[in-house]
Amino acid sequence: MRVLTCIGDATSIDAHGGLPFHLLDAGRRLGFFDDGWPLDTKALHRSRMLWNAGRFLTRGEFGGYQYTQSFLQALVRQVPPALSSPDEIISIFPLFPPALQANTQLSLYIDATLNQNFEDYGIAGKVGRSLIVDALRREVIAYRNARRIICRSRFAAKSVVESYGIDPRKVHVVPGGSNIIDDRPQARARPSSASLTPVRLGFIGKDWRRKNLGFVLNIADVLAGRGVAVEVAAAGFDPASGPSHMHLRACGFIDKRTHLQRFVDFLSSCHFTCLFSRAEAFGLSNRESLRLGVPVLASRVGGIPDTVPEGCGHIFAQDSKPTEIANVIDSYVREPNRYWALRDAIALRRDEFTWEAVIKKMQAIWSGETQYRYDRIERADA
Repeated sequence: MRVLTCIGDATSIDAHGGLPFHLLDAGRRLGFFDDGWPLDTKALHRSRMLWNAGRFLTRGEFGGYQYTQSFLQALVRQVPPALSSPDEIISIFPLFPPALQANTQLSLYIDATLNQNFEDYGIAGKVGRSLIVDALRREVIAYRNARRIICRSRFAAKSVVESYGIDPRKVHVVPGGSNIIDDRPQARARPSSASLTPVRLGFIGKDWRRKNLGFVLNIADVLAGRGVAVEVAAAGFDPASGPSHMHLRACGFIDKRTHLQRFVDFLSSCHFTCLFSRAEAFGLSNRESLRLGVPVLASRVGGIPDTVPEGCGHIFAQDSKPTEIANVIDSYVREPNRYWALRDAIALRRDEFTWEAVIKKMQAIWSGETQYRYDRIERADA
C-alpha cells in the first residue's frame, strides 16, 4: 500500500491549495496511490497556542510549531489504524512523518527545502534560531533515509544535493501539475488575425508584493507610453489592500474550489500571465496558465524556470528592466499572427501540465527510469 501525506488532510481539496488532493486523485486513477492520510491540524490548535505561549515566555520567540517534533508526533497519532502501516509513504513535507516503521519506505515530493523556505520567504526572521537548527538537522536525516527525493524544480534539487550533501542519484526533478480540471478539447481562443489590443497581462497572487505586481504595472506603463493599449488584470488579493494604478483591474480572490469556471475564464482571457516574483519556490499559476494555452512571462527566480518549458513563453533574467519585457510584448502586438501561433503550440502541449503527467513520470522513476535524475539533467544542461 502506498499513501500520500502532508501537513493536513491529503484527501481534502482545502489542504495546501488543493495540491495533495489533485496529486492523490490522479495517482489513484492511474493505480499509483492507494490512499492519503486524513489529518486535522485544527484539532491541534490549543496545543499550538500553548506551545507558542510557552516559547514566548521562555525564549522570547513566537511561531514555528509546525516544525517541532511534538506537533508532528501529535499529528501522526491521528492516522487511521487501517493506514498506519503502509509499504510506502510519499510526503510533501520533509519532516513528516517524524519516524518510520521498519517495514515502511519514505519518498518525498517537495517544492523547496526548509533552508530555502527559511531564507527566501523570511521565515528565519520569524522563528527562533534553535528551532531552525533542529529542523534542518532532522531534515538532513529525512533526506538520507528517503528512498527517493522528487523535487518540483532544479532549484530545490540543487539545494538538496549541494546544501544537504545528498547523493544526486536519488534526487529527481518532476515539475508539478495544474490544479485546473478541464478535459474539454482546447479550442483556439481567437483567429490568427485578431488584434492584441488592448493587450491583457494577467497576474495571480495573494502576496502581490512578493510576486512583484508593481513590476508588471511598470511594464504596463512602458507599453502605454508607446501608445499600446494595456490592462493588468490581477486576481488573488483584496482590491482594497492592493495598489492603485490606472492600468490595473483588480478582480479579487477567485476560489477555484467553488468558482472554477470563473478562474478559467479569467486566465483564458489574458494574453499573457506574468510572474516576476522576488522569491518563488515553484509557481503553480504558470502551470495553470499553460494548461489553458496562455503563454507566460516570468523571471529566472527560484523554481520558476521549470514551470515554463521552452516554447511556452519567455523567461527573463532577474535583473531585467520593464522595457525588456515590454519589447517582447510589443513585438507580439505588432505581429499578432506570431502570438496566436505561440498560443496554438502551447495548447497542443496542454496534457504536459496535468497531475496525470506527474504521476506517469513518478511511475517511470519507480520502475528505474533515470532520465529525470538531477545529475543527468544537470549534465544535459551543462
